[in-house]
Amino acid sequence: MSTDHHNDSQISEPDDSGFDSIGTTPETSDQLHAWLIDVMDIAIPREPVIDAHDAPFAYIEHAFFEDRDPRDCIVWANRGGGKTFLAAVATLLDMVFKPGIEIRILGGSLEQSMRMHAHLRTLFTPEPFAGLIDGKITQRRIRLKNGSVVELLAQSQTSVRGTRVQKLRCDEVELFDPQVWEAAQLVTREKICGGKRVRGSIECLSTMHVPYGLMHELIENAKSDENQTRRVFRWGVVDVLDKCTDRYECIGEDSKCPLLSECCGKAKGRDKRGQTPGHISIDDALMLKSRVSSSTWDAEMLCLRPQRSDCVLPEFDPRVHVVEALPEGINRWIGGMDFGIRSPTVMIWAGVDDSGAVWVSREYIASDRSLDEHIDAIRAMDPLPAWIGVDPAGRQRSLQSGISDVQAMRRRGLVVHDSRLGLHKGIEMIRTRLRPASGAVRLYIHRGCEELIRSLEQYHYPRDQPENPMPEKDGSDHAVDALRYMIQNLDHRFETKKGSYLLDP
Repeated sequence: MSTDHHNDSQISEPDDSGFDSIGTTPETSDQLHAWLIDVMDIAIPREPVIDAHDAPFAYIEHAFFEDRDPRDCIVWANRGGGKTFLAAVATLLDMVFKPGIEIRILGGSLEQSMRMHAHLRTLFTPEPFAGLIDGKITQRRIRLKNGSVVELLAQSQTSVRGTRVQKLRCDEVELFDPQVWEAAQLVTREKICGGKRVRGSIECLSTMHVPYGLMHELIENAKSDENQTRRVFRWGVVDVLDKCTDRYECIGEDSKCPLLSECCGKAKGRDKRGQTPGHISIDDALMLKSRVSSSTWDAEMLCLRPQRSDCVLPEFDPRVHVVEALPEGINRWIGGMDFGIRSPTVMIWAGVDDSGAVWVSREYIASDRSLDEHIDAIRAMDPLPAWIGVDPAGRQRSLQSGISDVQAMRRRGLVVHDSRLGLHKGIEMIRTRLRPASGAVRLYIHRGCEELIRSLEQYHYPRDQPENPMPEKDGSDHAVDALRYMIQNLDHRFETKKGSYLLDP
């Protein structure tokens, strides 16, 4: 087998009739920006307005210049922030200046793919681009005379698995079927296009709706990826605002502009800083903000954080509840455990301080181990919890051993509490500690408990379900269950003929 993987990528010299009218290939960012203005009459903002955000042009130049690393990228942008249009512009640039390139568009739905195709149709309608088309534009394909082609893919494994292209642009990744997304990771290959090496790459463009969706997973993985295999571009509505006029007053304490907290007057200074105004007018932004809740605005327009309306524990906020260190004054240690058979077994340790606040300090997660092995690991931990709250289902006898998991733990010297309490009541106890109706927060998580933090953020109800549904059992439930068993055994007050008492000794 030949080791030269470029051989089958060579293309014949294309018929480039009409391509001389588009000018020379841009070699620098300034030339690319000027070409877009001069030839396409498109001005794309080059400077972000919000600190730590990216300008939309940063994505365009990254996609166009093949020497930028890493080639895979993620675009996290607001609704109406131009990501689909800009992806269409990036596609046109690739097709025109990289002869023979093959690009596929995969949307979260066929409708989403068709939106990008509609942008491409519009971009290729005027001259000089209309003269570059080979044949006719079909509903799913555009081919140029230089051999470049772009096609739409259906959201299916069959469609994706039969593809081998240089670039795959995925629009609204948040809506993707996870299995289709997984299959899409193997569709690209590099190719020599017009003398340029075009490496295979995948671009993901989307808003981020929820903390348990694919987009959130991609962003979090990119943050923790030491090898930086995906570059993240992020912008919100303020970064693509048009220049603000004197119609809106944003100076002084008496300002009533609803966008003041987001914009801070920066939209008025675009021209002074040499910035290109964006494509969302101030009036449109004000109208959009007036129609939605603050959580929707923060998630889908400002790109600050995902919306948590479907989450089981929306009260959990890492900025409030996640800590770097434990306080002085912890006087006892307790635990919570969720038994796993096919799923992982999860154990958490927590300290309780003099005020009664709980500080989760450590987590243990293991699969494919016997109960005895789990018990050995627990007993090796220092300090040993005074007691461990577990699932009451652990009382059931094992057919193999003839004793229950609870009995097995007690025989090994562990104190086990298995209070029976409904799922929703146990969840409410966690909520109460996360955000009490009065007083201070009473539940904190050490930053080292990464699985518990992830689970608290992502544990969610099914979408579009009636009230009081059961939470999804998709892997985020195990660590939260361990926490729930601990909290309900700590806080559950039992009623007896002589009064009430707490289970905790």
